[in-house]
Amino acid sequence: MITHIVFFKLKDNSAESVERTAGVLRDMEGKIDELKHIEVGIDVLHSERSYDIALITKFDSMAALEVYQVHPVHKKVIEHMTQVREASVSVDFES
Repeated sequence: MITHIVFFKLKDNSAESVERTAGVLRDMEGKIDELKHIEVGIDVLHSERSYDIALITKFDSMAALEVYQVHPVHKKVIEHMTQVREASVSVDFES
C-alpha cells in the first residue's frame, strides 16, 4: 500500500476558508476508484510552523497513485488548490 500525505498552508487561513477547502478535498471520497482511503484534518494548534490542512490518502500501488494524479476529479481539486494555497509539502511512502 502507498500512503500519500500532503500538508497545505492557505493564503487565507480563516476558519471559513479552511473549512471550504477541506470540503473540496473530502469531496473526492467515493469518486476515484483507486483512492482506497482519504482523511482530511484541519490544524487545531495554529502555531507559527503549522500548516492549515493535512490530506492523507492510501492507494494499493504506485500505479494506482499515478492514476489518481491524473484523474479528472483530482485535476479539479488541483485547480482549486493552486488558487488557494500558499505552500504545500508531501510525503509518499510504502505502508
